[in-house]
Amino acid sequence: MALAKQIELVQLASVQGGMSQFYTPQASDQTMLVQIPAHSVDDLFVHRNQTDQLLVVRGSFVLVVLENRRYCYIPLSEKHPQLVRIPPGICHGSINFSHQPCTLVNAVLRHGPAIARDYQPAKPPLAYDFQAARQALAELEFDLPQTA
Repeated sequence: MALAKQIELVQLASVQGGMSQFYTPQASDQTMLVQIPAHSVDDLFVHRNQTDQLLVVRGSFVLVVLENRRYCYIPLSEKHPQLVRIPPGICHGSINFSHQPCTLVNAVLRHGPAIARDYQPAKPPLAYDFQAARQALAELEFDLPQTA
């Protein structure tokens, strides 16, 4: 499913093996384990030579994407395994409303050498709409199947 111009949400295929669930691996040039602190609001990043491929493995957060001076809020959670692919040139940040840190894997695809300023956050030009971000996360959690 495509969002915010070139952002892609990819449902991961999985195979049951005994009691374990195996999800589709993602090709990458570099794999990073990332932790988003509890109760945190991150500024925006723009990568010029890499595609981020994010998968939440513990917790939840809201990915904030800036496009045409508007924000798109994309909720991501361990309870709903899906990959979000962020191509070069897309401004993105994060919000973690939880009292727990969120852990994710970033399977980075390199399209050229890393640029130091790509990893320096920039202040958002517009204030985040925390109500809209919370609503997006609540809708994801509401849509999840209930467990016994």
